[in-house]
Amino acid sequence: QVQLVESGGGLVQAGGSLRLSCAASGFIFSIYNMGWFRQAPGKEREFVGSIHRSGGDIYYKDSVKGRFTISRDNTKNTVYLQMNSLKSDDTAVYYCAATQESIYATEYYWTYWGQGTQVTVSS
Repeated sequence: QVQLVESGGGLVQAGGSLRLSCAASGFIFSIYNMGWFRQAPGKEREFVGSIHRSGGDIYYKDSVKGRFTISRDNTKNTVYLQMNSLKSDDTAVYYCAATQESIYATEYYWTYWGQGTQVTVSS
């Protein structure tokens, strides 16, 4: 079955860093664009960033530009989210997702979703 399993979340002080990983299985990872989303308590899920299947194009939410970096390793079927200079506003459950549509696709078009990993940034 298709699985996306996020890991690497935890509690970190403001200004600190975390690296999230998303391990994919059950589909041909290398032909899917991958994305990261997050959902804070009481808020809607929002887009964080996405990466083309080739790794050649990357797209970020404005508020994380310069702080977060998406990468992927198609030999390991894994996509990463390196998060630096974390802020309390980054506190959320982080999800990875997969689509065969554009990296700019709206949430409806992201076909596969992971279970999420909690990131808590203390101030």
